[in-house]
Amino acid sequence: MNKLKFSLADVMTVLTAVAFGFVCFLGSNFYTLGDTKKSVIFAVIITVVLAGLAYLAKWLKGVEGNFKNSHIAEIAVLVLFTGLLAFFTYSPFSHYFTVSDRKEEIQSQLSKNITQAQDMFSNYEDYANRRKNLYRRTLESNIKAGTDFEKFGIEKNGVSFETQLNNKMLTIQSDLFPTNYTDTINNNGLKQVAKNWLADGKEKATGWKPIGTVRVVNNIEEKSIGWRNDLVNYSIIREKGENEEYVENYSSDLSFKDLKANFTNLGKPTPLSIGLAVLAWLLMLLSYLISKRSTKTTVCKTTNKGEFDIDY
Repeated sequence: MNKLKFSLADVMTVLTAVAFGFVCFLGSNFYTLGDTKKSVIFAVIITVVLAGLAYLAKWLKGVEGNFKNSHIAEIAVLVLFTGLLAFFTYSPFSHYFTVSDRKEEIQSQLSKNITQAQDMFSNYEDYANRRKNLYRRTLESNIKAGTDFEKFGIEKNGVSFETQLNNKMLTIQSDLFPTNYTDTINNNGLKQVAKNWLADGKEKATGWKPIGTVRVVNNIEEKSIGWRNDLVNYSIIREKGENEEYVENYSSDLSFKDLKANFTNLGKPTPLSIGLAVLAWLLMLLSYLISKRSTKTTVCKTTNKGEFDIDY
């Protein structure tokens, strides 16, 4: 019966250390803005050290000889264990809860950033369609008036004016919407890639997925600026006869509030994090607390009533 009891307690020590280490991983991942490798290594070290110290304290408590040195070492291990757990509780354990307390603010602003990036594509399409309509009206007006044919590259003889107009509209269409802009078949055009990434980012933020959310925060500005630059480059091309006075390059003012500070600024431990850390301390030391000392030791044994023998 005792073996089963101790075995379960040992399992509880390991599981609690793993759980504590996982929360430390999440807190470190927040603080490092998604440096997963570094955070994993840090969390593994915390888990192994805390579980190892808890088991070492239990082992020292049950030694069968050299009681004086073993008891001193036992106390030293307990002090070290408690000190390290307190240190890790302050950061990174509590940092996960500190950032989580800012969840609503982060979600709200991140949603605005994502919507802003998503709107770039509909705004660009409106811009491109306005240019196409203006170009068509200008072509039709000049063909009807019979002026500026050379300026627009229109031939008076041979191919019909309607065919030439349609060809020029196909050209401006392909310039403003190149093949890499959209690809609904393979779903890997610029628009599809961006929209899918942004939709996934919004889902992660709304569902508060810690690892995914910090990646979105860390990358959304850089990715959005890259997509905008691609759209601007599409718009730079001019067709024959387009009037520079009326045609401008596409522009989109992106204003992203810096959310990274919400993840990197350390706050004070929350009551929840402190309470959970105390519970973790108890559960990790459960095996130690319920284990028995050797019957040969005189540690904390009573001699006379009201007195304790602390000799070894």
